[in-house]
This record gives sequence, structure tokens and C-alpha cells, in this order.
Amino acid sequence: MSETDADLDRFPAGFLFGTATAAYQVEGSVHADGRGPSIWDTFSHTPGKTRNGDTGDIACDHFRRYDEDLDLMTELGVGAYRFSVSWPRVQPTGKGPASTDGLDFYRRLVDGLHARGIEPVVTLYHWDLPQPLQDAGGWPERDTAARFAEYAAIVAQALGDGVARWITVNEPWCAAWLGYGMGVHAPGLTDVGLAAAAHHHLLLGHGEAVAAVRSAVPAAQIGLSLNLGVARPATDDPDDVAAALRVDGNQNRMFLDPLLRGSYPADMLEHYRGRLPGLSVIRDGDLQVISRPIDFLGINFYSPGTVADASRAAQANAAGYCVPDEQPNPVSADLRVISVTRPAFPQTAMGWEIEPGALTELLTRVRRDYGQIPMLVTENGAAFDDYVEPEGTVRDPERIRYLDGHLRAVLQAREAGADVQGYFVWSLLDNFEWGFGYSKRFGLVWIDYPTGTRIPKESFRWYARVTQEGALPPSGNDAGSA
Repeated sequence: MSETDADLDRFPAGFLFGTATAAYQVEGSVHADGRGPSIWDTFSHTPGKTRNGDTGDIACDHFRRYDEDLDLMTELGVGAYRFSVSWPRVQPTGKGPASTDGLDFYRRLVDGLHARGIEPVVTLYHWDLPQPLQDAGGWPERDTAARFAEYAAIVAQALGDGVARWITVNEPWCAAWLGYGMGVHAPGLTDVGLAAAAHHHLLLGHGEAVAAVRSAVPAAQIGLSLNLGVARPATDDPDDVAAALRVDGNQNRMFLDPLLRGSYPADMLEHYRGRLPGLSVIRDGDLQVISRPIDFLGINFYSPGTVADASRAAQANAAGYCVPDEQPNPVSADLRVISVTRPAFPQTAMGWEIEPGALTELLTRVRRDYGQIPMLVTENGAAFDDYVEPEGTVRDPERIRYLDGHLRAVLQAREAGADVQGYFVWSLLDNFEWGFGYSKRFGLVWIDYPTGTRIPKESFRWYARVTQEGALPPSGNDAGSA
């Protein structure tokens, strides 16, 4: 192996290796210390909304077993742990005085991380809107952004002495478009106009939270996490190319442009012009708030996508793609697109294609189109059909190959000039996977849900080696072994 090859396997000094979870997915104890209901409590308890009727009532029991999980992180060797604060645990109704007991849990968590030499990275919003705020209209209402800023100030004042890095909102695309447009996430609505309004107010809430956190923690590093995509046309037909541009506009440019350029893309403003309330909720000064300077951009990435114009299903099929039989969701129907898959590419248990090079493509695209902004890969991982073998081990070579490929993609993006400063595996633990309930496992650690027993998988051992050495095993080695 040449010295050059070795350099391509090694991360720079100071590169931040981490792992991540989200409050509703792991904490459980949904009634402890006066925690109020969130939209995900309501949604998961509504018959037919989640696989097998699963809820986050117990989840991984992280609220009571966090010390055990922090010890696992020490064993994993990560430099940072990204977790989210449960808004209804801090403000049970979404406004008013904070719950001291709720804040104390997160104080204990932050203290426990520092005691183990692990940096806490706090996400303020990972989709658990207090139900009373949804009852008042939720994210399509401007007032929700104002309430979020108040909540952000409370958390920053309580935890600011121990937290340097803050993420305002996780994946606002999912919160808006899956929750209000497609109906597959809480609150389960199917109205494109409401989704577009929620989109804007989530970004407005982000901007207001930036100011709130900076006021409480002047030295804070602040960003947000976007689930950006790579949308490719199924063919070079102009209709398919235009379809991919619409998807790129909805998922990427409608976030990156207002955040980093202070404006929405003109083609998407035109597309959503007649969807009310939609982007008619924009007011003078909103874009200045949304585009307040951030210190880093978090990027969550799992899989690329290929799309065709909705009128060209037959042509996509003839070109060798797998075309879904089901009816398009309201958001795809509005965009006039269909998503197709490429049979030649392996897939995860979610049915998502595995193509690590797409992450390099995405990171370098952000660098090219939006300038040299520091980036963190704040989520990357994969679900596979894991199981515990008779001797008690969990072998997951597919996950090891997935992580190895995507970490190499990060190194390739850095080599091409993208300022990627860290990488967080999703997830530390198997957990409540939203609408899929407990049927999908993303964790480095197996959770036996009836007992709460934790079993580190082989991918856990593999990632611990990477964090310890600051390097990947040579590419010629078997990436499926720990």
C-alpha cells in the first residue's frame, strides 16, 4: 500500500467521530416528571399509523438507562454524542414555564457525557412538537416559530455552560413534507399547501432559535441538519430532467437557498404559488431571519434517488428501472414525479439504494454551489435484518460495508475541497423507527425490547476501531470484518 493510499484512509487530527439518537425514538418514560404529549405520542397511538401499532412509550428506556448507554459510548470511543431534547419534556404545553425536572434530565446527560470526555451536541427539535401547539395549528402557523424560539432560549440558558455545539432543527423537510403533506409522519396531514407553510415556519423558527441560542451562549457553534438528496433523472429526456430539478428544488434548494443566500428559488416560488396557504405566509424580513449566519451545516444522508416525470412510467420501466405500482403520495403527485429504483444496486432493509459515491457528490455539490461552509455529516447509517445468533453475537457485515463506504466517501469529498469536519453514525441504538415502529434496526447496539438488554453488534466493534485509530482499515481488507 502506498503512502498516498494510506492518507486516503486516514482522517485529519480533530475530525469529530460521533453517534446520534433522538428523544422520542429512545427515551421512553413519556409520562415521567410531568412530560406532556407530543404529536408523535398522538400519532403513534392512532390505530393504523405505525407498524404493529408500535409507540415510543418505552422505546429503549434511555431515560432510565442513560448511564448504561453513556458507558457504551465510552467503549465506542466517540468524541461526540448528538441527542435531541424533548420539547414536551421541557415545556409540557409548548409554552410557559419550563419543567425543572425535565431540564434536570438533560443536565444529568450533559454532565455524564463530560465526565466521560464526550462532547454533547444538542438538537433542539427532532419532530416532537407539543400536542397543544399542533391543536393550535402546528408548524403551518407563524406562532409556532415564536414558541420554538422561546423554548430554544430556555434550553440554551439551562445547558449553555456545558454545550458548545447546537443544532436547531433536524430534517425540516421530513417535519413539513412527511408530516403535513404525505401524512406518513406526525401529525399525519395530507395538504401540500399546509406543508409548504410548515416548511417556511420551520426555517423561520430555525432563524429565531439561532438568535436565542447566541444570546444565551455567545460562543456557541450553531447549525441545523438537513436531509439533502441526490435526485437524478431516470433518462436524459427533458421531462425527466425537469422532474429531477423539481425534486431537487423541493428537497435541497428550498432549504439551502433561503438559509445561505437569503432567497427562495424562483422556480419553486412559482410552483407553489397556488398552493394555499403555502408560501403566501412569507413576510417582509423573514428571509433575513432565516439566513442569519450559521457556523456549520449538518447533512443527513442515507441514499440517492432516481426520478422520472409522472407521465413517463412506461419509458422508465423500458430503461430498466423498477417502477412502483402504488399510487403516488400527495407531494410527489404535486411535483408530478415518480421515484424509481435501479435493480443493479444493493438495498438496505428500508429498500434504499446503497451508493456511497452519492454522498461525495452531495458534499462537493454543496461546496461548489454554496461556498466553503463547514459541514458535519450528522446522520448516516443503514437498517438491515439483524438478529442475535445462538451464541449471543450480532453479526452485521452489511452495515460495516455501508459505513466503510460512506466514510470513504467523506474522505473523497474532503480531498475534493469540501470542509467536512465530522461524521455521526445513525444510530447508537436500535430504536423506534417512526412509522416503521420497531421493525427496522439502524443501531450499532442491538436492543432486546422486552428486556432492554443491550448487545453491541460487530459494527460497533468496527466503528470503535475507526474512532481509536482515526483511520479506516485499508481498502484491500475485508470491510465486513470487525
